[in-house]
Amino acid sequence: MAQQHLDPTDPTAGAVTGDALAGYLRAQATEFLRALRLHRETGGQAAGAEEPVDAARALRRSARRISASLHTFRPLLDPDWSEAMRPELAWVSGTLGLEHAYEARLERLLLALHRLSGAVVLPAPAVDVPVAAGSRAAGAARAGTAAVGGTGGPAGATVTPERGNLTVGAAKAGALLERQLTLARTRAHSTALQALGSSRFHAVADRVAVLASEVPLTPAAPTTALHPLAAAAEERLTDAVTALPLVTAGHPYNAEALVHGLSPDPVPHPQDSPWHQVRLLLRLHRYAREVLHAGDAPLDARLLTAGKALNRHRDASEAAAAAAQAARTPRITPATAYALGVLHADQRHEVEAARFAFQQAWQKQTVPAP
Repeated sequence: MAQQHLDPTDPTAGAVTGDALAGYLRAQATEFLRALRLHRETGGQAAGAEEPVDAARALRRSARRISASLHTFRPLLDPDWSEAMRPELAWVSGTLGLEHAYEARLERLLLALHRLSGAVVLPAPAVDVPVAAGSRAAGAARAGTAAVGGTGGPAGATVTPERGNLTVGAAKAGALLERQLTLARTRAHSTALQALGSSRFHAVADRVAVLASEVPLTPAAPTTALHPLAAAAEERLTDAVTALPLVTAGHPYNAEALVHGLSPDPVPHPQDSPWHQVRLLLRLHRYAREVLHAGDAPLDARLLTAGKALNRHRDASEAAAAAAQAARTPRITPATAYALGVLHADQRHEVEAARFAFQQAWQKQTVPAP
């Protein structure tokens, strides 16, 4: 499959140098400090705006952009400072993002259970009849297999189990997911609060405060063009996409992936990692474009669509893993395991649908602006 460049070097952009990188980093550092102040004043929730801004999300947004820029343009920055700063920013972003991730995952899974069973899936107190661990895992896998019937279907097609059987276990499955993911979210919230009050975070904030006024560029950086480094980031992305099984993703159904996805093995799905890597590289490419355009990169519908497909892929993959993990809970009933197995299969279908959507977006030509 022929690959196309997402954003060729813009000949009209002129010579964008390290001075532009410094300006971008200062702006992102300022955004980080503004979000931190807002978080401290409001407890993480902004009020009074037409669209309230989550301060923790704003912190993560600026931290990701700073970290990505340090990675893409590292030859132009002091190496010791850059290499010490990047993992700390990744720690901040990852720690602050966990609570939202668990919340979104639970919402996704409960909505999917409701869609599949046609019943209101709410946590309900119930005592499960013990079932052997081996029967539980096998029941979950058999449930997913029965749901797809072992035959192909269109991408994104909903799993169609016997609804009566599914409804029996859906409420208990929902309650189990609610307990597990709410507990994980609560722990993530506590971890984030502890992180924001730690000396480690204060050290990061101090470094960002310095960055807001002074960027440690190399002596040659102010006159060095940024386009070659941004083009290298794009090339890494296109190479990673070329290595993806896009021919398989071009089919509406990937039976091999589904079979692997139904395995009781807790190891992450082997086909998912390359797609997650492409998602990260696409983000690096987007942020490099922002640097070249002084933080105001023109909208690229192709990039936007591809990015949404990859986000959907990650969300479905992680939701499927959560359903599989819940199915390994000791002493759950066969009906609960059945519902979780169907839910797992449904989310793996969503994974395949997201890959298909990415493949469709990637093949589209970018229409140049008039």
